[in-house]
Amino acid sequence: MKIFFVRHGESEANLLRVISNRGRIHGLTNTGIEQARQLAGHFRDFPDLRIFSSPLLRAIQTAQLLAGELKTAMTIIDALREYDCGDLEGQSDQAAWDAHAALREAWLVRREWHLRRPGGENFFDIRDRFVPFLHEILDEDDPRPILMVGHGGTYMCILPLVLNNINFDEIYHLPFPNTGYVLAESTPEGLVCKEWCGITKDR
Repeated sequence: MKIFFVRHGESEANLLRVISNRGRIHGLTNTGIEQARQLAGHFRDFPDLRIFSSPLLRAIQTAQLLAGELKTAMTIIDALREYDCGDLEGQSDQAAWDAHAALREAWLVRREWHLRRPGGENFFDIRDRFVPFLHEILDEDDPRPILMVGHGGTYMCILPLVLNNINFDEIYHLPFPNTGYVLAESTPEGLVCKEWCGITKDR
């Protein structure tokens, strides 16, 4: 089975530099819409794709555009949403972004996975909704390729847990631009990353 972990297209939140991980606001920009349409061309050789989307507007719009171009259906799944940043939600000042970066560093570098912003999620919360959904997909014994439209933050946290040739030490050095994607394949040894946003993995 092939699984494509796709980041949404450029959003209004990206341009405004606002932390926006709740509700259905801050949709795609015109650039983001065009990015999604261009991305569809990468998947034309996979006519039986199943598409799943985060419930955040920027992901839904990306998935809808992909589904329309590829003439397939999409399903919204809460497991794929971006992690909740609690009291940082809606903020755009540098202090908020510094706090956001500090939390991610605590998780990915120091493995202080219990930490959270007030009212937000910690690493374990993200893991406990994402990983069971992924295992459910893998256990279905359905050979059709999967396209998951989600978010860079969640993917950077969780993919090192589920891909056996990606680790936390290298994750900071890997890009994840808007509409970038990671291609993973299910093997007898587990889920393996074959390509990370255009970078081929040879191990």
